[in-house]
Amino acid sequence: MGDPKAFLTIHRKEAGYRPVHDRIHDFGEVEQTLNSNDRRQQASRCMDCGVPFCHWACPLGNRPPEWNDALYRGDWELAYRLLNSTNDFPEFTGRVCPALCEKACVLNLVEHEPTTNREDEAAITEHAFQENYVRIHNPERNGKSIAVIGSGPAGLTAANRLNLMGYAVTVFDKNEDAGGLLRYGIPNFKLNKAVIDRRLDVLRAEGIDFKLGKRIDLACLPGGFDAYIIATGTPDARDLAIPGRDLKGIHFALDLLAQQNRVLAGAEIQREELVNAKGKDVLVIGGGDTGSDCIGTAHRQGCRSVTQIEIMPKPAPGPDDPQHPWPEWPRTLKTTSSHEEGCERRWNINTLRFVGKDGKVAGAEVQEITWKPNPKGGRPIMEAIGKPQVIKADMVLLAMGFLKPQLPQLAPNVFAAGDAATGASLVVRAMASGRDAAMHAAKFLSAEH
Repeated sequence: MGDPKAFLTIHRKEAGYRPVHDRIHDFGEVEQTLNSNDRRQQASRCMDCGVPFCHWACPLGNRPPEWNDALYRGDWELAYRLLNSTNDFPEFTGRVCPALCEKACVLNLVEHEPTTNREDEAAITEHAFQENYVRIHNPERNGKSIAVIGSGPAGLTAANRLNLMGYAVTVFDKNEDAGGLLRYGIPNFKLNKAVIDRRLDVLRAEGIDFKLGKRIDLACLPGGFDAYIIATGTPDARDLAIPGRDLKGIHFALDLLAQQNRVLAGAEIQREELVNAKGKDVLVIGGGDTGSDCIGTAHRQGCRSVTQIEIMPKPAPGPDDPQHPWPEWPRTLKTTSSHEEGCERRWNINTLRFVGKDGKVAGAEVQEITWKPNPKGGRPIMEAIGKPQVIKADMVLLAMGFLKPQLPQLAPNVFAAGDAATGASLVVRAMASGRDAAMHAAKFLSAEH
């Protein structure tokens, strides 16, 4: 441990975001970076706790005290080796992970100034790529092959682990490019797609074969493989079956997000198929991260206004959450970079119907509600308050989450990973699930002989 008293004299310092007036005019990453000296100082704040709750909270089992110490000492290569030993793609989590480790940090309990693990993670990985610490491995092949269906965070992690074990890995994906949720669900202003391509170049150089634009029927998997990993994510978004749903201008969130990422990649979209918020009053239904991404995308497309509504109550302002005390993840109010760019946010709002004009959506009739305990237990009871009102909107984006997929009966040599197995969750949890699925597949194949 480099400096056991650094946390007493050095405060938490975040890199912050680019100015709003600058960032809303492009899709470049909004987050800035600290210089290497400041970054090492931030790493020095890690106390190397006797019980590292950061390690406990991370689904991947990352060990921040170890790589933060290496970073503080200036050994960037060691820091990357330690980080990469548990995290296959720290350049992804370093950008989009909510950093459960930081909420579990002892410094978050004591001072609400946890170590900047996520930013440190991103900085270590960027330095590793710049200095060629990311090396190509040529594992010895064991004569067995595995197919991975889906190239999102779970599929890529499973493919990487199995490939390094010596299996011949083929990744199938229905889309034209690999990355799954990382490429088509997360906006470029949070994760530049060149970051994904850079890692894919490494995976291909190490022997992984990608077959893209291939839609696989899970009930009839391609032949010739010894085992299979199903990592197809959660393709079905939760819908809102209310009057007026068939009006034009009502879209699922990913219709906007995926198409915008494709446009930035050079795809040409027919005018009648374009999902664009330019000059429109946008209503986002759903208060999670996907809804937030819709807000940021709508601003960059030139919307007139954005309103976000959520059926659940407004979270507590924090930083503490008595219902989920440290080191658990606090369910407190979250304000993202997209919210900072301008958005009216409302909670306890139920959508009754969509109203339209000439076949196009013109607004949504909503009702303020309250939630009361259910005397029989279970889900609270929703009760209306006051009179319904209409929110003006000529574009509505449904961001209410995803349905857990129903997988067919899987053969003993088929293993599900990520959101396909658990339902929608965090990228870091999908990666952890992909790693576990790879381990189970390898164990199964080893037991055969």
